[in-house]
Amino acid sequence: MMQNKVVEFRHLGLVDYEKGLAYQEKLFKKIINLKVKNRNQPVDEQEVTPNYLLFVYHPHVYTLGKSGKKDHLLLNKEGLREKGVAYHQISRGGDITYHGPGQIVGYPILDLDNFFTDIHKYLRFLEEAVIRTLASYQIAAGRIEGLTGVWLDVNDPYKARKICAFGVKSSRWVTMHGLALNVNVDLEYFKNIIPCGIDDKAVTSMHQELGRLVALNEVEERLRQHISKLFQMEWKGDYTPIE
Repeated sequence: MMQNKVVEFRHLGLVDYEKGLAYQEKLFKKIINLKVKNRNQPVDEQEVTPNYLLFVYHPHVYTLGKSGKKDHLLLNKEGLREKGVAYHQISRGGDITYHGPGQIVGYPILDLDNFFTDIHKYLRFLEEAVIRTLASYQIAAGRIEGLTGVWLDVNDPYKARKICAFGVKSSRWVTMHGLALNVNVDLEYFKNIIPCGIDDKAVTSMHQELGRLVALNEVEERLRQHISKLFQMEWKGDYTPIE
């Protein structure tokens, strides 16, 4: 069966985390169910699997990945209520992170059989798309061996700071969850957690580094273009609020 490199882009706007997660899971299961169905069909009767890229903004929320530690959240239930922050334990990889206004959250829901079946290459491509996006704003970013995410000052352990977090899940080569790029986000919220379980590195944002607010839609379009080029995608779709 031919690879399908068409990706349906859906910008969901501001969406509650639980609602966005349910939407992700619906698309994720749709692709997996189709792959299972195709296995029992002759090749000429198999259907191509779809791919999606969701961009979304979330209200204040902390999410803990399946390999994370609960004590990396430094607030109790009362503290969460006082600060108006939700908290969810979820199925992605990684530890605890924060999502909130001013942050671009990207959820690629891709059938990697349509591109390449290599989860490490998949993550490197997502990182590279962020690194190239930041470079277009004269922000030099890179990777730190042994740590996830995209970082600044990667060669200085005392100055290194994270600007984009990653956490993914895959099953049958279908991906979900993704990346969170700090654009104009309020960094104070990161002080209530040990971000990604790393207690000796700071978190930063494009706003902090540039000393000015950055247009979210402009960053999104540059990021989408770099993802497209790296994965050799074709696009369809646009703004798609969910009910």
